[in-house]
Amino acid sequence: MSSTNDNTNFQLARDTFGRLVLTDAQGEHHVGVTPVRAFPLSAPNEGVSLVGSEGRELVWVDRVDQLPAPTQALLTEELAVRDFAPTLLKLHGVSSFGVPSTWTVSTDRGETSFVLKAEEDIRRLEGGALLIASAHGVQFRIPDAKALDRASRKLLERFL
Repeated sequence: MSSTNDNTNFQLARDTFGRLVLTDAQGEHHVGVTPVRAFPLSAPNEGVSLVGSEGRELVWVDRVDQLPAPTQALLTEELAVRDFAPTLLKLHGVSSFGVPSTWTVSTDRGETSFVLKAEEDIRRLEGGALLIASAHGVQFRIPDAKALDRASRKLLERFL
């Protein structure tokens, strides 16, 4: 396992199939590398592990923003694909105040509806943020519940 203290002991590129390829300090190529954030919500640009296809960490990145621009761009692009978590902007309605219930919402990705299986699927995070897991595993983020409109807050409070 290597470290990225100087951020120059590895390189990232894409192969012809679109997979990430890491070239380590010894010149060895690792195809199908997956970036994994250590703290995806509280510190998304700090602590990223580059994991090989065998599931072993190849490189630890302390800070993404300290990487060379081309490497940073590839890593950011790959993480964006993995971190699909729409931001919930407005709660239009819920099918019932018990669970399971179907929620109709507006997100930064458009209008949608999802099923909330249990009240435990709503997690409180630092600073008034919430993370809501749908029955299909999609994570909806609310950066600040107090910033929602009054009607949305009123519906949401029934589940908190």
